[in-house]
Amino acid sequence: MTSRRTLSRWLLLGEWRAHPVRALTAVMAIAVGVALGFAIHLINAAAFNEFSAAVQSLSGQADVQVAGAEPLFDEDVYPRLALRPEVAVASPVLEINASLPGGREPLKVIGLDVFRAGYITPDLIGAPASGVAGDTLAGDALFLSPAAQQWLNAKAGASLAFMAGTGTMTLRVAGSLQRARVGQRLAVMDIGAAQWRFGRLGKLSRVDLKLRDGVDRDAFQAALARELERDYPGRFRIGQPNDADQESRTSNMSRAYRVNLSVLALVALFTGAFLVFSTQALSVMRRRSQFALLRVLGLERRQLLRQVMVEGASLGVAGSLLGIAGGYAIAAAALRFFGGDLGAGYFAGVQPEVQFTPVAAIVYFSLGLGVALLGCAAPAWEAARAAPAVALKSGADEVALARLSRPWPAIACLALAGALSQLPPVTELPIFGYLSIALLLIGGIALMPRIAATTFRFAHRRWSAATAHRAATAGHAIPAVPTLTLARLSNASGQAGIALGGVLSSFSLMVAMAIMVASFRVSVDNWILQVLPADLYARIASAGATAGLTPREQAVLRQAPGIARAEFLRLRSVSLAPDRPNVALLARDIDPAHPEKSMVPVGGQAVQANGSLPRAWVSEAMADLYDIRPGQTLRLPLAGGAVPFFVAGVWRDYARVAGAVMIERADYVRLTGDADVSDAALWLAKDTSPADAQAALKRLPFGATLAVEAPSAIRALSLRIFDRSFAVTYLLEAIAIVIGLFGVAATFSAQTLARAREFGMLRHIGVTRGQILGILAFEGGALTLLGIATGFVLGWTISLILVHVVNPQSFHWTMQMHYPWPLLGAVAGALLVASILTALVSGRQALSGGPIRAVREDW
Repeated sequence: MTSRRTLSRWLLLGEWRAHPVRALTAVMAIAVGVALGFAIHLINAAAFNEFSAAVQSLSGQADVQVAGAEPLFDEDVYPRLALRPEVAVASPVLEINASLPGGREPLKVIGLDVFRAGYITPDLIGAPASGVAGDTLAGDALFLSPAAQQWLNAKAGASLAFMAGTGTMTLRVAGSLQRARVGQRLAVMDIGAAQWRFGRLGKLSRVDLKLRDGVDRDAFQAALARELERDYPGRFRIGQPNDADQESRTSNMSRAYRVNLSVLALVALFTGAFLVFSTQALSVMRRRSQFALLRVLGLERRQLLRQVMVEGASLGVAGSLLGIAGGYAIAAAALRFFGGDLGAGYFAGVQPEVQFTPVAAIVYFSLGLGVALLGCAAPAWEAARAAPAVALKSGADEVALARLSRPWPAIACLALAGALSQLPPVTELPIFGYLSIALLLIGGIALMPRIAATTFRFAHRRWSAATAHRAATAGHAIPAVPTLTLARLSNASGQAGIALGGVLSSFSLMVAMAIMVASFRVSVDNWILQVLPADLYARIASAGATAGLTPREQAVLRQAPGIARAEFLRLRSVSLAPDRPNVALLARDIDPAHPEKSMVPVGGQAVQANGSLPRAWVSEAMADLYDIRPGQTLRLPLAGGAVPFFVAGVWRDYARVAGAVMIERADYVRLTGDADVSDAALWLAKDTSPADAQAALKRLPFGATLAVEAPSAIRALSLRIFDRSFAVTYLLEAIAIVIGLFGVAATFSAQTLARAREFGMLRHIGVTRGQILGILAFEGGALTLLGIATGFVLGWTISLILVHVVNPQSFHWTMQMHYPWPLLGAVAGALLVASILTALVSGRQALSGGPIRAVREDW
């Protein structure tokens, strides 16, 4: 037993010492895949947990919460809730995203009744700096969390200005929220003062209920939900803090984004699996005679199989351990410097800390080890099955790879991939789309030996015929380099398939990702150009819900110098389902005869027979998420009721993944009485320049609060936000390219070094050193060009699935195909140069030992 362990250790360490670069490349590919996947998981888990904890801290000890389908609802329902016999305490809450001057992010302001909140959310009761408890009830008193104080640089006693319409309103920082969560920016004030100061008289956001002892919380919730739905149809949402609906809302905000990032991170793992396969396949071919000799000396087949599997597993273990450590470090650094939103705006405003999760670490370690074992399974099986008598003979390498050229498994994978790509999503995720991409990659790589054999045999026949004709007619000598190169490639398709697989896997994935991102970016750019037809766009510079333009100010904008026409937009949100994030509601001025001028329609428009209902247009995401089609009736929660709308069509919206619905502003004002707006689209009079119009708008009485932008500036900002959101995707794409380049270099280097005896024989029959290097350069270039051509076809096919299956099923929007030819050409050129240079460098090393030494093993 000890001798067998010594032999196993000697074989393993000897192989690593003989080819450290090849082994290191496979280990690093697995490490990168595991690290990226584990890091993304840790970042999202930390952000999700912190976000949920922040929601819990705002809910305190509430047993049941009553919220509205609209952001605000009338407080007349409060006595009905507070006087129920099962309720011990009912705490009214008003939440406001208060706008700050200067274009800063809004501050969440929470209005509380401190006498009731003390029983449910005591952490949200402010501590007056003056020491006077009554200061919590002052009409101008505001209490800031430590994070908000630091962000606003506002200490106790300071004044803080907020936007109210186009004017400002000042509150006094009376103290702090000493028990607020780290990084949580919020402010608390008396609910009556908040209603008065922010113009929300008679309005609430929710009511927190604490039940009496012994009351069944679930039964009470169900009974209350039935009662409120009967008396106020579609108006209220009844739930519990961090219940299944709340967790679903939080998860749905970013689930598709997180899953797609994780899948992209696993691309490196797939490349690592193939690199393990190529590493082990080349190692087995090089050591066939050694293994055969061990078999003759008594080593059993299962022991040899275990030995090769152990070698592959060692690559997986090393790569997985490095990946787990690297993933934790990446997650900690990303959360420290960039927060938990991964550049996409999800979970912004929280400061999560990374937590090592052993279960996730085991899962990703198992993934790394699993792909390594899968990669070495076929070479291990071949090594164990090889007959010792045949394997001892030199030149039997291609026989060992003959099974790889069978086309039927590859064709079956490709056919199954096509079938899976047509299946619907599972739990709103493109599971079958991902499986289709994986099968396409497996099928394409498995088909490479047959493609290589067919291509190079055809090229060899044509070259032989052409050179024979030239030699017979003109007496020209047959060129040795291309003739020998094509002869070998046409008769060694198995080895060519292994080399091509590295090019194919890396280049096809890079092509697919590049086309997908470019298609999305160009589609977004074209969409922006279509939805911004006006000459200028104006809005209150400050974000939040308290800034806006009143009807009087809208009239002033219409009559401003140089303005020929103005259209206005009101943006708010409504809840259509308790387990989904809110839907954006856009009320804008729409030409009834030509609604397509205000949106980018998708498909045809439905015509209402009697015209009795107001019209609504839903985004692609909303149509998919809520299964809404043109011609149907949609009920929207407005003004305390569920108002029916006729769905006139579907429009394209890349800005709101949770869905959006557009209605005519005249209908919105009629139904709600809310005539304020948040945005204005302005068309200029003839001979008025944008600069002159902007200057005139800034001279208006409220001009200092306006942000006036040209469409080009909005477009540039939108594309910067897009690039920031896809920064992680760009990083993963760059990593895939780098791994592919290293993989190609390692594969070509290993194959070249393994052919030292072949080169020695060629030197013996008169082939010069320069001709052998020419053969290697020609061979590397020919193999890479075939791999690039095949990889582009395979990558283009994968990009079709990404664009037309994965993205619509993940994000519920469609896009047009676009091809980034400069990037594709640059990467193809880099691959070609890398393969040729690697072949030449490795060839020089393989030729360094001299022809006699190279063939000594065949004597």
